[in-house]
Amino acid sequence: MTTPSALPLALSMGDPAGCGPQITMAAWKALHADPANTFYVIGWPGLYPGVPVEIIAAPAEAAAVFPRALPVLALENARPVTPGTPDPETAAGIIAAITLATGHALRGLAGAVVTNPINKALLYGQGFRFPGHTEFIADLCAPEGRAAPEPVMMLTGGGLRVALATIHMPYTAVPAALADGRLPRIARITHAALKQNFGLPAPRLAFTGLNPHAGEDGTIGREEIEIINPAAARLRAEGIDISDARPGDTVFAEALSGRFDAVIAMTHDQGLIPVKTLDMWGGVNTTLGLPLIRTSPDHGTAYDAAAAGTAKPDSLIAALHAAREQAAHRARNAA
Repeated sequence: MTTPSALPLALSMGDPAGCGPQITMAAWKALHADPANTFYVIGWPGLYPGVPVEIIAAPAEAAAVFPRALPVLALENARPVTPGTPDPETAAGIIAAITLATGHALRGLAGAVVTNPINKALLYGQGFRFPGHTEFIADLCAPEGRAAPEPVMMLTGGGLRVALATIHMPYTAVPAALADGRLPRIARITHAALKQNFGLPAPRLAFTGLNPHAGEDGTIGREEIEIINPAAARLRAEGIDISDARPGDTVFAEALSGRFDAVIAMTHDQGLIPVKTLDMWGGVNTTLGLPLIRTSPDHGTAYDAAAAGTAKPDSLIAALHAAREQAAHRARNAA
């Protein structure tokens, strides 16, 4: 039986007018000499004029093709695309690529899912009802008649691992969201994933504070005292090594020094700013808590770079490597 770490990776095309096609071609050029890097892209074959392309009918055919050509599992209803000019009529194809890639991983045909960037606003106009990739893929992973698994977004880059307690929501909604009981769930998911997917036998976690100086004993806000620190105490009682709320302006330096293996940030920007500052082009987004491995570049569609032909593939290459490494860790743990 083929283990997940030996299966090809399923790569969705992303927004065809964005950087996805360019970075996919560049990633194939950089990786095709080593069969261990095999991936196939689900998309429209005409998007990849800069490399040899071979259409495959099934993921199992990718390994034989990959050394000589980019394997493409072709979607129907291809549309003409101008790099840098988004087209709402491409929405159905974008969604279909994500759906197929996820299905392949769930059925054991692909070792992991790697997703190229999408423009969520473009999809919303076509009836897409999810805040983003992460939530959509979680919904696709839901067993028949059951709720979707709770996904946790983790960003890696620049020596940091940062999970997010809240993702795509306005700051005014964050305090109430943190009070809904999510922090223990997110910490448990992160702790389990660090062991299963990252090979860390005893992960050390840190919560950030929401307020400056982690609330400074309640003088700059009470979320730390009333929500974050009680959650940390509960988790420590379960045997999880996690700190009380640490000041957001120092905790990432503490993680870089080796004190923590991962940080759980309270807001989207609080977590992404340090990762992107340290490694703007090599960061990786990993979705934790799913029955499959999913990674993606830690950047958006980059329409300007797509139009200019200057999109950088570093983050996609890092995402492909991360997916392969996590699949290997998960396979070893399963064994």
